[in-house]
Amino acid sequence: MRYTDEIIEEVRDHTDIVELISGYVKLQKKGSSYFGLCPFHNEKTGSFSVSPHKQMYYCFGCGAGGNAYTFLMQYENYSFQEALQFLADKAGIRLPEADTSKEAKERESRRALLLKIQKEAAEYYVRKLLSPAGQAALAYLRNRGLSDLTIRRFGLGYSDKYSNDLYRFLKEKGYADPVLADTGLFHYDERHGFSDKFWNRVMFPIMDANSRVIGFGGRVMGDAKPKYLNSPETDVFDKSRNLYGLHEARRTKERYMILCEGYMDVIAMHQAGFTNAVASLGTALTGQQCALLSRYTKEVLVIYDMDDAGVRAARRGIPLLRQAGLAARVVDLQPAKDPDEFIRSRGPDAFRSRLEKAENGFLYLVRLASKEYDLQDPAGKTAFLHQLAGMLLDISDEIERNTYLEACAQLYRADPEMLRKEVGRQSLSGTGRKTLEAPRSLRTRKDAADAYKKDRGQKLMLTWLSGYPELMPLVRRELSPEDFTNPLCREVALLLWEQADKGHINPAAVIDHFTDEEDQTEVASMFHTELALDKADDMKNAFFDVLCRMKRDNLELKIASLDPSDLQGLIQLTEERKKLEKMQASGPPDDWFSIDTAPVELSAYTGKRVFPDKEKE
Repeated sequence: MRYTDEIIEEVRDHTDIVELISGYVKLQKKGSSYFGLCPFHNEKTGSFSVSPHKQMYYCFGCGAGGNAYTFLMQYENYSFQEALQFLADKAGIRLPEADTSKEAKERESRRALLLKIQKEAAEYYVRKLLSPAGQAALAYLRNRGLSDLTIRRFGLGYSDKYSNDLYRFLKEKGYADPVLADTGLFHYDERHGFSDKFWNRVMFPIMDANSRVIGFGGRVMGDAKPKYLNSPETDVFDKSRNLYGLHEARRTKERYMILCEGYMDVIAMHQAGFTNAVASLGTALTGQQCALLSRYTKEVLVIYDMDDAGVRAARRGIPLLRQAGLAARVVDLQPAKDPDEFIRSRGPDAFRSRLEKAENGFLYLVRLASKEYDLQDPAGKTAFLHQLAGMLLDISDEIERNTYLEACAQLYRADPEMLRKEVGRQSLSGTGRKTLEAPRSLRTRKDAADAYKKDRGQKLMLTWLSGYPELMPLVRRELSPEDFTNPLCREVALLLWEQADKGHINPAAVIDHFTDEEDQTEVASMFHTELALDKADDMKNAFFDVLCRMKRDNLELKIASLDPSDLQGLIQLTEERKKLEKMQASGPPDDWFSIDTAPVELSAYTGKRVFPDKEKE
């Protein structure tokens, strides 16, 4: 479905992108922008930027970028229609009947069809569980202590021992092979055709936060391998951005969430009254899952198996939770292996007691680190304290870091001042937390000219125009959209020129003109191309070089494509070349970047002045 540009812009104008993304990512203001850890890839240093001025986000690490709509589409896997409806509801705007385009209608229809098939499969598995064929699976679930109410509540089912049973069922419903192939429910090979991915397994439907079935997990009946099998990623299922049980846990009144490893652990805890339990989906905890949790709670209790794999998972997961702004604590269930076993053997009261005694997540990691050293040996303790200083350095909040420093100094009998000095030394030497380096400074006009190839220069120009619309009158005296030889850059330039004619440049609105996700990401990068320079004259020269390079590239393109018999055209282009050469020889005019056209601004990413005014320097 396609809404008018006016309603799309109205909803976007009523959306504060900083407020929206703050619900997913912990942001800190730096200069005129906000920075945090990217929710689309794992990182230790925040390279994810949100600009309230441009109403856009961009990650300098992985290149993800866009406006409020594209954020929801990338993070929540929403369609554009769903993102628009979400933001309209949030802004209190009632959407009119939408215009419908064929492409948008097909995308919406296919996504709805995939979700419908997942639901049909879930209902089929439930019926199989309650049929004579599912008696062994039902007995297995009951032997694990699950009540019939819990089995129904979580929609548990059974996949038949015949390897094409679900396929035949859905074919009888009228679903075509091409769409069935995209559901993640089947294998296909040319010799045997379609076969069920899951067979002779207890089935656990995976639901998103809105209780829609998006995939499945299946536990084998017997000794076959693998013990658990999960749906592959599809257009409706991204395991790195979902959590098992969240559709139930999101409604909890507890102040914290419980994070564990398995489906049965979640179900056992919910049945015992701990309705705030969730689990990752057969993979290591991701930054996206942590960001998802941060929408519903500020504290997470981690329960992993106490074996080596569980310890490794905790070591990796706790920093991710902390980076998402979540307080993490670790629950020790020894001698039990997991929550399901503990609750069945000791009961809910004993389980709650263990939850209340959960250990601070950072101190847990420090304790694990301390076990790797002989603290009775001076050399061992010295090495441990060096590592401890590095761990403390990873805490960005100074007050929080000092609090943990004092606690660790007391626990491990260390001089707090000595430890504080070591933290400072590692910070200065760069042996602790790594920082994202800004691009290499280009000090001269020649350096700038050598550094920029054609496309990058055009993207730089678009970045400058989107961030400093005051430059548009100056640029329009020298360039037109035709001077952007990169097709996508030219299309973006045309949109900026149109906006300038209407008196308002809006980069976020430009993105909405592109429907392809790769194009949207590329356009976002065009508005975030960085150049780090210290001095006003260097910035002026760099800008001048980019402008001249664009004029020269376009001129060379015209000359190369000119009909050799067109003497008048050749004379005209020769005159333009002479004019350009004269302009380059004269250098940038003195009145460029006056206070009226280029205000002093600090780039939060590079830490350098962008277009500094001559008088300000």
